[in-house]
Amino acid sequence: MILEIADILVVAGKETEFEQAIARGAKEIIGKATGFCSYRVDKGVESPQRYVLQIQWETLENHTVDFRESAAFAQWRALVGPYFAKAPTVEHFTLLCESA
Repeated sequence: MILEIADILVVAGKETEFEQAIARGAKEIIGKATGFCSYRVDKGVESPQRYVLQIQWETLENHTVDFRESAAFAQWRALVGPYFAKAPTVEHFTLLCESA
C-alpha cells in the first residue's frame, strides 16, 4: 500500500465551495481510479484554509502513472484546482508502524 498525502491551501473565502468539490471529486473521480483503496480529507483547525487529502493506493504507479496520466486527472484538477491558493505539495509514504 502507498499513502499519498496532498497538503492543500485554499483561496480565502472559497472553503465551502472547495469542500463540496473535493468530496464530489474524491467519490466520483478518484474513487473509480485503478488501484484506489480509500481516501480521507482533514481540515485545519488553526489554519481553516488548509486541507490534508490522504489517499491509499495499491501501488505508487496506480497514482503516478495510472491516475496522473489519465483523463480522470484532468477532470479532478478542473474540479478542485480553481480553489487552490498555490499548487499542493504531494508526497508518498509507506507504512512503518501503527497501533493495533
